[in-house]
Amino acid sequence: MFKFLTCLTTQHDLRLVLVAGLVCLAGCFTTFRLYSRMRGARGVVRAAWLLLTGLVAGSSVWATHFIAMVAYTPGLKTGYSPTGTLLSLMIAALFMASGFAVASAQRSTTNDFAGGVLLGLGVAAMHYTGMTAFVTQGQLIWEHATVGLSAILGVSGATAALVVAGAARTMKRQVMGGGLLCLGIVALHFTGMSAITIVPDASVAVPDQLLSGGMLTLAVVSITSMIILGGLGAVAIESQTSRSALERIRRLANAAYEGLVVVQSGRINDANAAFCELVGADLQELVGRPLLGSILSLDDTAPDREGVRREGKIQPLAGGREIPVEVFSRLMDDGARMETSGLTVLAVRDLRERRAAEEKIRYLAEHDGLTGLPNRNSLQHRLAAALDRVEASGESLSVICIDLDHFKEANDQHGHLAGDAILVETARRLQSSVQAPSFAARLGGDEFIVVQVAGGDQPTAAAELSGRLIEMLSTPVSHEEQELTLGASLGVSLYPDDGRTTEALMANADMALYRAKESGRGVYRFFKREMDDTIRERRSLARDLRQGIADEELVVHYQPLARATDGEVCGFEALVRWQHPTRGMIPPLDFIPVAEENGLIGALGDWVLRRACADAASWEKPLRIAVNLSPIQLHNPALPSLVHEVLITTGLSPSRLELEITESALFKDYQRALDNLRRLKALGVRIAMDDFGTGFSSLSTLQSFPFDKIKIDKSFVENIHRHDRATVIVRAVLGLGRSLEIPVVAEGVETEEQIAFLRGENCTELQGYAIGRPAPVDTLDAWTTTAGVPAETVPAEPAIESRRGAKRSA
Repeated sequence: MFKFLTCLTTQHDLRLVLVAGLVCLAGCFTTFRLYSRMRGARGVVRAAWLLLTGLVAGSSVWATHFIAMVAYTPGLKTGYSPTGTLLSLMIAALFMASGFAVASAQRSTTNDFAGGVLLGLGVAAMHYTGMTAFVTQGQLIWEHATVGLSAILGVSGATAALVVAGAARTMKRQVMGGGLLCLGIVALHFTGMSAITIVPDASVAVPDQLLSGGMLTLAVVSITSMIILGGLGAVAIESQTSRSALERIRRLANAAYEGLVVVQSGRINDANAAFCELVGADLQELVGRPLLGSILSLDDTAPDREGVRREGKIQPLAGGREIPVEVFSRLMDDGARMETSGLTVLAVRDLRERRAAEEKIRYLAEHDGLTGLPNRNSLQHRLAAALDRVEASGESLSVICIDLDHFKEANDQHGHLAGDAILVETARRLQSSVQAPSFAARLGGDEFIVVQVAGGDQPTAAAELSGRLIEMLSTPVSHEEQELTLGASLGVSLYPDDGRTTEALMANADMALYRAKESGRGVYRFFKREMDDTIRERRSLARDLRQGIADEELVVHYQPLARATDGEVCGFEALVRWQHPTRGMIPPLDFIPVAEENGLIGALGDWVLRRACADAASWEKPLRIAVNLSPIQLHNPALPSLVHEVLITTGLSPSRLELEITESALFKDYQRALDNLRRLKALGVRIAMDDFGTGFSSLSTLQSFPFDKIKIDKSFVENIHRHDRATVIVRAVLGLGRSLEIPVVAEGVETEEQIAFLRGENCTELQGYAIGRPAPVDTLDAWTTTAGVPAETVPAEPAIESRRGAKRSA
């Protein structure tokens, strides 16, 4: 140590020593700046950075050595061999590049030590190669122990520099690494210089062509300065480029919907705006904070590896409810190899909207979208759970099937919004009538279910609830300043008497409902075993009728109408029949009510209208054809358009078509019915009032609309001369028709006595068995062809029809 200090203080120009130290320090700092860029690059760019790093490091070591050598003043003439000087520079650059390449190959302490050894040996190799270029008037004697010590100091300083600097990503690390490397280089040089002793020898000559100290100093400082400045310039340019690229990346990251956070060693390194918003803090507050635990907690059941989706929760720093998130992790590809960058990017997706959507989907899958009641699928599960409950607890259970009376008519007459209002209000009333564990559900359309779980005896509890429901559902519903009439029919099945499964209880409650609707609606009925066969038969008939309409199993028979004065046939009334493939001819009395109950009456009526018009259009004589309209048809806004289309399609003249309606149908929605009738009259179609005298205020009806014909109901005509009141009523109606100048038709004329009376009272037309029975179209040629003559009475059908069954075509 004493010899080292003596050599440094007495044999060196301290001013040049200071210059050498500053050059070394600047070069080492620049080296680690370049080293950090090299570690963050790949391929050709990495090789370029490595070459520049080796060149700067090597030239810095070389410059330090030769400036310090110029500062060395042994008191003898000295010089420097150009060959050895240049060779030492190449050695320094080669070793420096190799050392940094090894250190950056993998991020490990082993690589740092190996790289440090190469750097230290490179400094030593450069130093002692450079000493071979030193020429003086004397002999150099070396202390080998001190030489070895100098090499150890150089290796130690270089190794410490690489270990401390690490990836050299921060300025602090770069300064520390550069300082330690500079210290190792300086220690190696001056320790090595203290290892020599010069013995003067006058016989040794220093050639004049050798490089002088001043020239060497100038060359070394110039070359090294340019190299260092070039390296710093490259770093500055690359830093500016990186900052611009980073700014672009940050803008892109901030535009992302998902939160992005960069984590290094478990702490937040960077984050985008979406993540900051999730956490509720600025980026400055987040940088350096631990991510896991304090901010993000992950589901530990998922494997912790790259690319695996994991779920967790974010705890906002400002407090509040935890936010469910989905997390994907990936090692950051920032240009460096993944194993050396040490950064992990987490994509954090806010799951609140997804969870809300999933919850809504689950809700919609289990609930009716309009009323919010449990739907059919949910009903099955909840009823099954209720059955398990009552079986274990001994409670009673009833299933109440509810159908709204005349809902379809209200929906057709007032529109779908009114229908929706009725359904929503019905659901509200049902929910208010039951308490858990009882519940209400909607099957679809206007059908609802109430499942009653009660501690009381059955059927008393079910009867009490059913009575309350009928009373509650009979209150009108207000919609857009209108009072919509509401009513309901209920069918009840009991557990376990009527079934032990959900399917059996619901099927039997539905059968009881069917019986309630048959009983006049607005009532409830309990299931009884004898209902089963009857209802099954009616349902089978409804299925067959639906198929029969599609397969055109229906046929139209025509009953003639004749002028009362001369008995000449002037038209026909269309009456529908059903030729069932296995049951034979089914009378209207049996299938018309089934069509009404199952929503088939509209399709049936439309078919009859088309068939009757097509048949009438084929007749040679322009006889009129009368077709009955059902209430549903009459209140359908599309009826005038349908009639117009049928007339155009069949080619039938509008004056030949006569549409018959009943007063009861007219009064279901009086204004809409009148609107439709006026539109039909505008087409040229004739309108007849059917079953006159059996409905409501007939006189006010005649005053409201100019009917083309009045038809006296059969119940009055068949009692002429049997009951004085019936005779007086017929005479009064005929007189009313004459006064209003409206033709009157008498229905149900069966005897010559009735014909004579009606002619005497100036009745316009006659219809009944005395004129002709309903018959297929192919038997009407005697009346419908110009060559025909009035035929005798058509053979009677097997059974006498009821007036309602025979008249109903729809």
